[in-house]
Amino acid sequence: MLERVSFRQLLVAAFLLIAGLLAAASLRAVFTLEQLTMQSRDGAVRALDLSAAAQSLNERSVTMERTARQSLVLSDRVLRQRFDEAAADARTVLTRLGPQNVPAALVTDWKKHLQAVTALLSGSPDTALDRDRQVAQEFRELDRINAAIAQQVRQTIARQNRSLLDTLEDRRRQLTQQVLGAIGLAVLMALAFGIWLTRPLNRLEKAIIGLGENRLDEAIRIDGPADLQLVGQRLEWLRLRLVELDADKSRFLRHVSHELKTPLASLREGVSLLEDGVAGELSANQREVAKILRHNTGLLQGQIEDLLRFNAAAFEARQLRREKTDLLQLIEEQVEGQRLQWRARDLQVSVEGPALQAEVDRDKLGTAIANLLSNAIRFSPAGGRIRIRLSQLTDVVHIDMDDEGPGIAYDDQARIFEPFYRGERQPPQVVRGSGIGLSIVHEYIAAHGGRVQLLPDGPGAHFRIELPHAFKS
Repeated sequence: MLERVSFRQLLVAAFLLIAGLLAAASLRAVFTLEQLTMQSRDGAVRALDLSAAAQSLNERSVTMERTARQSLVLSDRVLRQRFDEAAADARTVLTRLGPQNVPAALVTDWKKHLQAVTALLSGSPDTALDRDRQVAQEFRELDRINAAIAQQVRQTIARQNRSLLDTLEDRRRQLTQQVLGAIGLAVLMALAFGIWLTRPLNRLEKAIIGLGENRLDEAIRIDGPADLQLVGQRLEWLRLRLVELDADKSRFLRHVSHELKTPLASLREGVSLLEDGVAGELSANQREVAKILRHNTGLLQGQIEDLLRFNAAAFEARQLRREKTDLLQLIEEQVEGQRLQWRARDLQVSVEGPALQAEVDRDKLGTAIANLLSNAIRFSPAGGRIRIRLSQLTDVVHIDMDDEGPGIAYDDQARIFEPFYRGERQPPQVVRGSGIGLSIVHEYIAAHGGRVQLLPDGPGAHFRIELPHAFKS
């Protein structure tokens, strides 16, 4: 199903999912804060109601005591009615406090003493003084009970406040955990989506680099979103086209070389017969013309063979047989292989560096080093010095080779690795090269994932080969 979705749609979906997760965490936080606000407001209202009820109970008790004692002394019905109204209000307040805030025993005692006061009010005026003392005693008990009720109310309010604070702390902890969890999950999702979505992009990059490095033997297959799969299919089509073009080029070169070699061989044979006098004795001018023909046909044949050799080298560069190779030993073998050439010119060749190993194609890397050494020998003056240095920088091996020759002209430096290009500075009394030696070096080193470059740091030529993924032996 995901293969039918485009990269853009998946990217938008990932953003929406992460944004939705963070939005859900934010809404949850807002909802929790709203709940806490409501609980805090309700708690404050309940605390005010309880405090007001306790205060009202005390006020009603004071009113009852005043009206009761005045009623005993004056035997006034209005005062007795006021006492009854205050008593009814006190009972209502006591009911409003509720059993969850005031213990039932206190309520029972309070009502018992109120009933005693009510009974004392209904007596003969002759005993009013004695009953007044008893009423005062009962109200002292009511005041004690009111104080106990007020204490219970304060304790209830304190419990509610502690409960609210505990709830606030618990919700704060939960909210912190939820927010941190949402952020952590969002980060993990972002990383997961990033890795998942960039993986096909990395494969695309590797495929494009492979095409640029002429690694055409590796099929390109990109899994992932539909549009990236389509790009992968286009790259695979391009790879097949490049393979086909390479094959066509090779066939064309082989065909052309064959077609040229046959008449060229006939031409050289004819020139040889003329020089041998088979068709009759040649004059001096005719012999000079035959000599020119023989020389130019030889040059043409050499150029054809160089063209075929470069084409074969470019084809073989794509077929590496890597093996663990001692680079220092490989360099010394190439130097020893050309000992006759550099000894004939009285040159000194030194090899420096530690024993390093790398996974390389031994034959092709040896050919590249040999070509650079051959160039250095050709361009070095008699009695000169050629230095070859092997070194390592992190995971990259450097092979530096410099000579004391005339160097390479500035205008030639950008083109020295082009096939069949020969610079303007050539050694005297030496046959000009074919112009493919450095091109083959470039092809072989690029096939290894490395590079060869000319460093402008001396009077002579200084070439450096860089090989990745090397390690000490």
